Amino acid sequence: MTTTGSGSTYDPPADPEGGAARAVVFTSVPEAARGQGPPPRTDRRVALVTGASSGIGAATARRFAAEGWQLLLSGQDRRRLEQTASGTSAVLLPADLAAPEGAKTLAEAALRETGRIDVLVAGAGIGWAGPFLTMPHTDIDRVLFLDLSATLHLVREVLPSMVAAGSGRVVLVGSVAGAVGVREEAVYSAAKAGLAAFAEALRQELRGTGVGVTLVVPGPVETGFFARRGRPYHRSHPRPTSPGRVAGAVWDAVSRGRDDAHVPAWLTLQPRVRALAPGLHRRLLNRFG
Repeated sequence: MTTTGSGSTYDPPADPEGGAARAVVFTSVPEAARGQGPPPRTDRRVALVTGASSGIGAATARRFAAEGWQLLLSGQDRRRLEQTASGTSAVLLPADLAAPEGAKTLAEAALRETGRIDVLVAGAGIGWAGPFLTMPHTDIDRVLFLDLSATLHLVREVLPSMVAAGSGRVVLVGSVAGAVGVREEAVYSAAKAGLAAFAEALRQELRGTGVGVTLVVPGPVETGFFARRGRPYHRSHPRPTSPGRVAGAVWDAVSRGRDDAHVPAWLTLQPRVRALAPGLHRRLLNRFG
């Protein structure tokens, strides 16, 4: 969700075989070269995590590594990816998902490395804070593409291999902003709301395929995300939670096959209040939103 420091409570485990993370330089695969020989296989379960250079993505990667998974880590900052992968046998796939064909190139490189992706954790994204009337058009496009469109394109590229295998899970990192609509975060809220609708629609389409979809909805998280979006977090409530706590919720949802995870759990009250008492819900937003 962010490209800033994680403050994770999880430390990367030492690889029992002494393996070290390695970076892969990849380019698009020509049409004629695809399908020439089977990709390498691994007996370990494989998680592809985007936004893994820091924040929620980095903490999630460390949690999956601690559980013995093979990691494919993607982000724009190679140095921070190396820090996330320290002590593991993770494969680093630095990528810019905003680039043309970025999602396609990343998915192809990931599948070439391991021949399978059991879980995709789509955590890459950015924020922007300020009045919508002053938001530059270029920033509108950038937030919508990175937080919504790029994720959809990546899921579209990864999903066929999961469906063919008859198993897998897509984890989408949303936000409470997508559920309530946060003042002066209009475009970010719109992108995350779109992600939530996509998760529900895709979940229905994938019924019977063995592939699940999880939407993780965190409140504010203790990362550099707020500074990078242009405005620090200044509210006393709700208090920010740690990236490690969100990573724990991601792991729990994947291991238990859950469709939704809210961090903290009381965030599940918001959609209930909106459904049962929309007037009260809006008054609360006017005061606290």
